[in-house]
Amino acid sequence: MNGWLTQGPKVAEFEQVFGERHGTKHALATTSCTTALHLALATLGIGENDEVIVPAFTWIATANAVAYCGATPVFVDVLPHTYNIAPRAIARAISPRTRAIIAVHLFGLCADMDEIRCVAGNIPIIEDAACAVGAEYRGRPAGSLGELGCFSFHPRKTITTGEGGMVTTDDDVLAEAADALRNHGASISEEQRHAGPRPYLMPDFDVIGFNYRMTDLQGALGLVQLAKLDDLLLERHDRALFYQDEFSGIPWLTTPMVPSDRKHAWQAYVCHVDEERSPLPRNLLMEKLQARGISTRPGTHAVHMTGVYRQAYDFNANQFPVAKDCDQSTLALPLFGGMSDDDYDFVVKELKSIG
Repeated sequence: MNGWLTQGPKVAEFEQVFGERHGTKHALATTSCTTALHLALATLGIGENDEVIVPAFTWIATANAVAYCGATPVFVDVLPHTYNIAPRAIARAISPRTRAIIAVHLFGLCADMDEIRCVAGNIPIIEDAACAVGAEYRGRPAGSLGELGCFSFHPRKTITTGEGGMVTTDDDVLAEAADALRNHGASISEEQRHAGPRPYLMPDFDVIGFNYRMTDLQGALGLVQLAKLDDLLLERHDRALFYQDEFSGIPWLTTPMVPSDRKHAWQAYVCHVDEERSPLPRNLLMEKLQARGISTRPGTHAVHMTGVYRQAYDFNANQFPVAKDCDQSTLALPLFGGMSDDDYDFVVKELKSIG
């Protein structure tokens, strides 16, 4: 035991190993990917009257983090085959108020970062890499492709600390600012206060910060999980390939597309159901699989169709048609550690029997 329960030496070790694994100089642990996103935006100074471009098809936290800053999330559509943000849509959405772009690596597949960088110019890019631990884009790890990267260690992710997140960056100035902001904006760290020779030392506070510190218990768990990452990724890759082969002949089911320049992390295996050709609508298909003991989920949601954003911005569901279609037609099939060969065979058998 090292005597630390909140952020301490195990968190520091987890940060170091995680940064090395993902090719960045700095990694800063947080309480979740949502707080990591908020921290990244706050570190860039995003605030009122600013705009941040986000994909319309993503988990709601991507947009919420922008709203936390008092800024405006500007939604753009996604690509139909990768579900990731469409670079051409970004180009159309950029305005004089655009202060950042959040590129989501959805389901573990990196967005087209070169194209995004081309249209972004000098606008900072934040990677929402919640699903993308261990993913790669043209040989470079997720989290090293933008100004800042944000990861999740939620239980549904490949590695978990229960709840938890990480911010990655190569920028020393951004790292120093994020480090202070996650600790109430303090001018000195807890380690400096409690392990130093001056017991009277108290931090100064020049900015309003947050309490986004990971516990040392989670840091210790994260280290164990991270040591298993390559094996976990290989298992998911093999299982995904099995699904790809088995489902390739189903005419109403489009399996995930993986560009040759990317390494998919397979946080989720998400297909697209063509309801014009499918024997059942997507929702009835999910209900039928559920009745047979197979839990499925929609890929995620179209954020512009959720109540809070629909009401705030008076969105029409058809405003982002690809995101709407993904919202209503994607299907995440079971893919997680602990599933046996028989489990995967059962999923394939039951899905094929419906067609």
